[in-house]
Amino acid sequence: MRKVIVGAMLSLDGVMQAPGGPQEDPTGGFRYGGWIVPLADEVFGEEIDKLFSQPFDLLLGRKTYEIFAAHWPYVEQGPDDAIARTFNSINKYVATRKGLTLNWEGSVALSDAASDVARLKQEEGPALLTQGSSGLVKTLLASDLVDEINTFTFPLVLGHGKRLFDDAASAAAYRLAAHRVSPNGIVIAKYVREGQVATGDFSMDPPTQAEVARREKMRWEG
Repeated sequence: MRKVIVGAMLSLDGVMQAPGGPQEDPTGGFRYGGWIVPLADEVFGEEIDKLFSQPFDLLLGRKTYEIFAAHWPYVEQGPDDAIARTFNSINKYVATRKGLTLNWEGSVALSDAASDVARLKQEEGPALLTQGSSGLVKTLLASDLVDEINTFTFPLVLGHGKRLFDDAASAAAYRLAAHRVSPNGIVIAKYVREGQVATGDFSMDPPTQAEVARREKMRWEG
């Protein structure tokens, strides 16, 4: 069975839009494209290399696919030769409902992301690794298809932009499996899916009259 692994570069307020450059994705008037570049350091690079060191296929949304397809096929023999060769040689599964032309070798269209990824997970093969693709990741989280989340959280607040989580995400518990903090303050964390959300109760038993009244007020307020 294949795992779905999310890789996400985030601001403190959860924005993941256009981390690599100003022209990457200015959708919605986003003005801070390239926000990770000044803070990227050696530890960040090591952890990115670690994420890409396992066997994987890419699982991408349409916009991220277009960004990658316009870049990675053209940069072999350069400073990023190793990752370019990896990306160019593996399968790229692309969630798209539009008639997208998939010219990048090894690309496969997914017409229904949730059902197609659920099917892929049942097959034998390498992990399915997302990069960017905020819309696709939200669909995967809503369908409880994510096995692991790797976050690279940068010490920035961006205020608006495409985010990792929304209200449609399926409730799920995760275990912190690894973590590291880089010299520039990037908090790198690996979370592994582990069961359902557990709850408890710190309140007094029996509750005070004031607490009973508060609960009643909350019930009426909805």
